[in-house]
Amino acid sequence: MKTYLVTGGAGFIGGNFVKYILKKHDDIRIVILDKLTYAGNLGTIREELNDTRTEFVKGDIGNRELVENLFTRYDIDVVVHFAAESHVDRSIENPQIFLQTNVLGTQNLLDVAKKFWTTGKDEGGYPVYRPGKKFHHVSTDEVYGSLTRDFSQPQPLTLYGVAQKLGENRRPPQTFGAKMFDEKTPLDPRSPYSASKTASDMIVAAYGETYHFPYNITRCSNNYGPYHFPEKLIPLMIKNVLEGKKLPVYGKGENVRDWLYVEDHCKAIDLVIEKGRPGEVYNIGGFNEAQNIDIVKLVIAVIARFMKEQPQYRSYLKIPVEEINENLIAFVADRLGHDARYAINPEKIVTELGWYPETAFESGIEKTVEWYLQNQDWVNEVTSGDYLKYYERMYGGRG
Repeated sequence: MKTYLVTGGAGFIGGNFVKYILKKHDDIRIVILDKLTYAGNLGTIREELNDTRTEFVKGDIGNRELVENLFTRYDIDVVVHFAAESHVDRSIENPQIFLQTNVLGTQNLLDVAKKFWTTGKDEGGYPVYRPGKKFHHVSTDEVYGSLTRDFSQPQPLTLYGVAQKLGENRRPPQTFGAKMFDEKTPLDPRSPYSASKTASDMIVAAYGETYHFPYNITRCSNNYGPYHFPEKLIPLMIKNVLEGKKLPVYGKGENVRDWLYVEDHCKAIDLVIEKGRPGEVYNIGGFNEAQNIDIVKLVIAVIARFMKEQPQYRSYLKIPVEEINENLIAFVADRLGHDARYAINPEKIVTELGWYPETAFESGIEKTVEWYLQNQDWVNEVTSGDYLKYYERMYGGRG
């Protein structure tokens, strides 16, 4: 049985990954290391913690003694590194914590893994590692910076290879620009958050070059789905609609993002861990480019339809059903240095490993909205105390 150390495993993507792995594999044990900051919540993995293959440890990835203790106790085979400070607005407010966690925390994990996985040196003086070991670093498309928006209206996106399956059971993919991010796109971060993630990517790659350390890096587009902390766009809009609050949209809402359903992301990571070539970077995208304003309008429409068709959910609604409309949208002062467009080209993982995003965006939004309606206890659990103070601080004076 292999043992995975999953950092940030009580967070949004990490928690979904833990669920996915435990369901798919019966020969993997998971050690979850999570500091349980505002975005980490044991309620996300409540059922998984009862599984005998799961062990939870509360702690900081930057704590050398703790991480070494975990490697000693559990003989870690694979590190799946999700743990990170990840919200751009928070990085603008306090950059230092992003550098501490995302850069120094990552380097600490690398150093400990290198120490425990090394068995000797080859004739060139490079470390030799125990078979089957891998460090999987989960990154973001934001390390590439910003793409230009070349079209006022989305244009058809030409597909290729296995990705032609995307034409099945979903609207044809579209794009707002002539270029997309691929693995050879130069890194060009624009925010303290993306700069910290870029630095962590580069230190991982440097360990690979300098020490021949076994690693993969995946860079994903915007994730959405169950257990997403309600400071990010989609869950924040769902929460505010239900509470009858205004929906804050930066600028004119014209910023474009590529959206990836979180379970599709987890499938891709699992595949890269098993079959990805060591030392390679793989981009993971959803072929779902959309303007923020159109995402907000879609969320409004889906919630309105649910409330009309399934009255059992109306108990969660604090406004009349007929008031669920686009009048709830409130445009607020734009974020500092707001990137215009992100778009991932996942051709490499599609052609090499046979992965493609299976979830059509409209159905993914429906599943996400329904999950939040069915899990209001979880939402209430995570949106108390410090989060409410933060929300007022970030958005209260932006009208």
